[in-house]
Amino acid sequence: MLCLRNIYAFALRRCQFRTLSSDMLLSQLNSCTTEDQVFDLVGKNKAKLSEKHVGSAISLLWKFQKEKSQLLRNIDYVKNHSQFLTLRILAENKIEFMDNDLLVDTLYNVLRFSLPTLSKFAMCLNEQQIYASPLTGKIADIVNVNLDSIQDTRVLSVLMINISGVISQSFRERLIQKAELLLETVNFIHFNHARRMVQFLRNVRLTYRPLLEKCNKVFLENPSQLDLENISLILGLYQSLQFNNTEFRLVVKQKLTETIDDCNNPMSFTKLFGALGPMAGPEVRERLIATALLMVEEFNCHQALVVVETMEEMECRNSHLIQKIASLLHKYLDKYKPVELAKITQALVLLHCQNAELYTKLRRLMVGYLQVNVVPSDISMLTRVLSMLPSSQVDEVVINRVDAILPQCNLSDLNAFATALVRWVRHDQSHQQSTSGPGAKLLQKLSNCGHQRLQKASDMDLLLEELRYISGEWFEEIIVEETMNTCQRLMDQITWMNVLEFSSFFVKTNYRSTPLLDRIASVAVQHISKIHPSGTYTILLPFTIMNYDPPQSEEFFETCIQHFSSHLGCFEPHLLVLLGYSLAVAEYFPPALINAIFNVDFLAKLDAQLETLPDSLNWRVRLRLMELNRAVCLECPEFQVPWFHERYCQQMQRKGNGSTNTAQQQIHRMLGEILGGSQYAKVSVLTPYCYGIDFECILDKNKKPLPYMDQSIVLADLVQWGPDIQLLGKKGLPPGAQSRIAVEFLDSKAFCKNSYHLKGDTAMKKRHLEILGYQVVQIPHFEWNSMELSSKDAWMEYLKKNIFETN
Repeated sequence: MLCLRNIYAFALRRCQFRTLSSDMLLSQLNSCTTEDQVFDLVGKNKAKLSEKHVGSAISLLWKFQKEKSQLLRNIDYVKNHSQFLTLRILAENKIEFMDNDLLVDTLYNVLRFSLPTLSKFAMCLNEQQIYASPLTGKIADIVNVNLDSIQDTRVLSVLMINISGVISQSFRERLIQKAELLLETVNFIHFNHARRMVQFLRNVRLTYRPLLEKCNKVFLENPSQLDLENISLILGLYQSLQFNNTEFRLVVKQKLTETIDDCNNPMSFTKLFGALGPMAGPEVRERLIATALLMVEEFNCHQALVVVETMEEMECRNSHLIQKIASLLHKYLDKYKPVELAKITQALVLLHCQNAELYTKLRRLMVGYLQVNVVPSDISMLTRVLSMLPSSQVDEVVINRVDAILPQCNLSDLNAFATALVRWVRHDQSHQQSTSGPGAKLLQKLSNCGHQRLQKASDMDLLLEELRYISGEWFEEIIVEETMNTCQRLMDQITWMNVLEFSSFFVKTNYRSTPLLDRIASVAVQHISKIHPSGTYTILLPFTIMNYDPPQSEEFFETCIQHFSSHLGCFEPHLLVLLGYSLAVAEYFPPALINAIFNVDFLAKLDAQLETLPDSLNWRVRLRLMELNRAVCLECPEFQVPWFHERYCQQMQRKGNGSTNTAQQQIHRMLGEILGGSQYAKVSVLTPYCYGIDFECILDKNKKPLPYMDQSIVLADLVQWGPDIQLLGKKGLPPGAQSRIAVEFLDSKAFCKNSYHLKGDTAMKKRHLEILGYQVVQIPHFEWNSMELSSKDAWMEYLKKNIFETN
């Protein structure tokens, strides 16, 4: 059916049809011969008009227009008549009583007079939760035909939202282009119109940066509209689209901070807590937590959910608040839907909440929902969070439910099941259970399903949709190879429209496939003008991480560099740092980029932005800035960029745990034997510019080891490091020394998953150590642990050869 009805509404409609007055009114309408007669009848019988009368009246009005020649039509007169407004309002109010044919006819006829009316009609359908019906498709078709004539951002934005569930990719692109055009040409854009356009992008799950940036500009130009309600909504939309704008976040952070004292009721405070908490500094966070503690008993079930999710995002460690919110959630558990129970479970587990009774009830409720649910994504979600519960063990009910649903699951669902099963199987093994139990058997069946689904895949866009959130051991160990084989089979479907999404996925695999890398490079070079400048970071990342130069490598890198160099202003500060580091790994140092990053104004802006970012991203960006600073100082001294990260590195060094693995311990012992004693090898050395190396030794001109007389002396104490790299090298060696050897053990993280090829950051470290005057001996894990080196003598010989035969 095209619209939703209930029994009461149906009975009421039938009763209306049986009245004599309604039948006479319909006859009178059908007897009308002019528009004025129709309007006169409508004006006199407003209270008596049923949905059938409204439909007939609108049909007649359009019939009269069709019968006239183009010159004699008076559409504007009809549209502007007060009784036509009455008919429009009645049509909107009586939608739920209309049958399918009447709905479509009314829609068709109303459109002939007014696209704004169509947008209102579409919104009414949306409020009736008619998102993807044939009627919504009919509206989309009409919008498609008449798109060029729409000049009102309100009309366009409303229609975009309400037809977003039934549009094709090509129509989606036309809508976005139209929205961009209106945002560029209309003098004044209402705040809500831009907000709806962002909501449309969220609905179609497309992070289209040009439109997002134009809408963001509208928000910033209307600061008075940035109240708590709108801020909360926009931040949620941005988060779902993974879009970040520093200026917006700083503005709303300031506005939200100023409203803390005014948010003195549970409704306003929970919105404030959800919006401000994740980006607040330590002092403001403490104020928010203190207020939450005072107000927690007043939260309703929805507000309690918002607070616990925000606490998870903030990585809150206030045990008092965690206990209080857990107790409140326990009271409300029966009111939550399955997806909300899953969110609560995940938040409480990650907050390290200790409440066995609460977890027991959560488990019971989720298992109950799982038994009756038939939607694969819901079942996979429930299974995944069930496995997160403390002391969780595999449940036969869950195993049977998962087993039954497997044939209907996509790769994302299978990955969620696998994550849960791996946890359960490991827990069983820790209790001395058999590895051939039901969990292990189901895991094998699940892996077979994954392989079969990949082998049948024929559409790259659909495949990327399934792979978007996949990660973890099952993917990395079981199906990554089959996944890459499938991607290679479908690589002709990698286009400029999906190359960014594919490149993002490809980086996660750590799988070095040169055909796929070549395809990314080819698409980028051919279509770089169609890719947003900030997308060049995503394009370049797999090449720099995996240390791969595609055919025509110089053309590829230069094309990307030229594309972003004139658009550096469109980059978020943190993204510019990540881009600079990525290029430095590949030995590219574009002057415009380096000069843009290493200046006081930019670094101040970066510091301000970092205060609004999550802790994990904040830490990563600061680390990359240090590494970029080091790379520029060592490889491009002509930029005259000072080394300003010494204190940062010292702080990082103090936080390090300094742990060593078994292979490193073996190497340490054997180095002592080979060199003649422990005094000839230094362990865990910190070099100038703060590189850490596993072992260091010094040889004289005859390649004889020299002792470290004072193990507390480090290389930085021996050398006066300056801006002239030519002064480095042997200057830091003690008397009689010829060479300084750095011995590094390389574990699997230093290599691509399927290759013995060094990753970019490891290759860069070797390059930099050589600039510092080291001769670098790298010991790959696959050589050290090989069959050829299965005895102490073999290992000793291997070390001697690599150390003493180093040139």
